[in-house]
Amino acid sequence: MNAERLLQVYEQISEAPDAIARLRRFVLDLAVRGKLVEQDAADEPASVLMKAAKALQTKEGVKIKADPLQPSETPFQAPLGWLWTRVGVIALQTGSGSTPRGGKSAYADEGTPFLRSQNIYDDGLRLDDVVFISDETNQKMKRTQVKAKDLLLNITGGSIGRCTCVPDKFAGANVSQHVAIIRTAASGTEDYLHLLIRSPFFQGYVIGEQTGAGRGGLPKNRMDRIPVPLPPLAEQHRIVAKVDELMALCDRLEEARKSREELRDKLTAASLARLTAPDTTPEDFPTHANFALEALPALTTRPDQIKTLRQTILNLAVRGKLVEQDVADEPAAELLRKIDGETRKKKAAKVGSDDLLFSIPKGWASARVQDVIQPDREISYGVIKLGNEPTSGGIPTLRCSDVRPGYIETRTVRKVQEDIEAQYIRTRLEGGEVLINIRGTLGGVAHVPKALAGYNIAREVAVVPVSEKISAQYIVYLVLSPFFWDHIQGNLRGIAYKGLNLGTLRALPIPIPPLAEQHRIVAKVDALMAVCDRLEAALTTADTTRTHLLEALLHEALEPAATALEAAE
Repeated sequence: MNAERLLQVYEQISEAPDAIARLRRFVLDLAVRGKLVEQDAADEPASVLMKAAKALQTKEGVKIKADPLQPSETPFQAPLGWLWTRVGVIALQTGSGSTPRGGKSAYADEGTPFLRSQNIYDDGLRLDDVVFISDETNQKMKRTQVKAKDLLLNITGGSIGRCTCVPDKFAGANVSQHVAIIRTAASGTEDYLHLLIRSPFFQGYVIGEQTGAGRGGLPKNRMDRIPVPLPPLAEQHRIVAKVDELMALCDRLEEARKSREELRDKLTAASLARLTAPDTTPEDFPTHANFALEALPALTTRPDQIKTLRQTILNLAVRGKLVEQDVADEPAAELLRKIDGETRKKKAAKVGSDDLLFSIPKGWASARVQDVIQPDREISYGVIKLGNEPTSGGIPTLRCSDVRPGYIETRTVRKVQEDIEAQYIRTRLEGGEVLINIRGTLGGVAHVPKALAGYNIAREVAVVPVSEKISAQYIVYLVLSPFFWDHIQGNLRGIAYKGLNLGTLRALPIPIPPLAEQHRIVAKVDALMAVCDRLEAALTTADTTRTHLLEALLHEALEPAATALEAAE
């Protein structure tokens, strides 16, 4: 294996999803299949090792309950000199720990460390929250006392499969019922067995042999039957040394990737920050905007970075920094006077000069959400509770799960009976409104197309009947922007289930551009969001390509004779 070669070419596909973790798994898989180091005919075969193990088992009076592995049961062809066996056949002891009498009340401030599943990790013991049992309790649980070089394997719950090798200083500890001890009878095999257990080959059995619902577990009888490909002892040592070398290489690759990501994030954050900085002058802004919108795609390698780009676009849009102002546009103040002159049910409080927390461009105006709705309608929330759907007919009713960020998902819409819906006519949709999720999946906001006229809304959705003198899509982008969510975060109510109060929504200060500029903003945001969509699609395609290249590269780097990389190209 040429580690430098791998390091050199790995940069080409290092952004592949889960790349480093895949490399680690691949190394372990090759190791336990005899494909990581060369075999040496001079090595004592594994059969000699097994004879010594059986002799020790006989001496210790160990009764083997697992059947030997038959040739027809071997998962793959092992190299010359290797031997197929089972966990229970090669072990002096296997089995889980137990709960001390009294459960947690038996824990002591000092005494014998009592290892639980949260202490067991592949890279060693983590003892920040280790508990103790008294030495007296430990003596009563003598069967599960831990010895140096024991392998401890988590056999239940979400951490099932994690395994560590006990260091010398922890001999004498004890384990809970969620941790199994595997004590090998073949001296010197502990390090190899540790990497075997961590390999995809072994982990497949750990997951596949679980029993029980909910918190599944790996029973002793099934664990004992897991096949073990056993190399000659000398080859085991070479395998362990090679795996250590390659895992150190993975650490280097991981650190290099982390450094690249940190640099990208700093460059991205710095460029985006300049766009919205209070001291950014109109003269400087085009330069910063050009860099952000043209150079950032080259820095974008993760979906979360595209999300940041989308948020920046929206932030610029509602601050008047995305498109140029036109002095010929009718000012927004005149637009609001026309809406205000209409007969309306409720008046909103006047907007203070500092309510928006930023300066708006000339021609813009400050208003509240209540100021931009139709005169004969109100901002209301749905109250329909959906029950069993009618077998025929019914009124489509939009739930918070149907209202997504920027669009309405109609494929999942459910219906409510007509007589029930008739009681809630005030929230029946006419088309043109803006829907906002005020509880549940917060962040959902969408413009209602005319095709959905006649639909209604369920609880947790609010309807904002935007005036025809205002671009409803501009309001959608406004609500999707960081400006809106920064304003309401401190006004969400509830403990486990936070929501937005309608009074807060009605009184929320919002920036209103001239109508002509609203349309220009919407067109520009639409175009830039399409760019973001293409970036996301390109990321998906690139990830697939990188994944294929990764597989080819690993074969080429770890098996020099292979020509997989050339084939992939």
